[in-house]
Amino acid sequence: MVTFSTIVAQDHKINWLSIEEVEVLQQKEPRKVLMDVYTTWCGPCKMMMRNTFTNKDVINYVNKNFYAVKFDAESGKDVTFKGTSYKNPSYNPNARRKSPHQFAQALGINSYPTIIYMDEEMNIIAPIKGYQTPSQIELYLRLFAENIYKEVESQEAFQKYQSNFKPTFQ
Repeated sequence: MVTFSTIVAQDHKINWLSIEEVEVLQQKEPRKVLMDVYTTWCGPCKMMMRNTFTNKDVINYVNKNFYAVKFDAESGKDVTFKGTSYKNPSYNPNARRKSPHQFAQALGINSYPTIIYMDEEMNIIAPIKGYQTPSQIELYLRLFAENIYKEVESQEAFQKYQSNFKPTFQ
């Protein structure tokens, strides 16, 4: 049962899910997916969590338009995605920098933070690397959630979209 306190709480925090939870939710209510791929030692990852993913406008837009996944690219947790299991066989919880997870490798992630945007079938649309402020991430959130990316078929078209984009997130 959804209560007012649940709605208020969701407005103050991104509803982070596991990739497995998203696969189940996609069966009932398909949505785009935003996956924040991070590591625990990454300074820019911590800044995104502190400055961007706590922004009220970002939280509301992400919760309304995406399923959000937070994935530690050096985690020891097994992951199953589209029927394939991924592990981190060299995981050492005591190491400062841990070995990369097979899932991060399968996604082609080699820098952090990287946000992976996926369509409703969980096919990768684009990986976007690096720290983003709320107004910077808004450009990509709208690009993918509103299907503008389907019309932006060249670097020139993206530059035009980018130069005409007027951020509204505070």
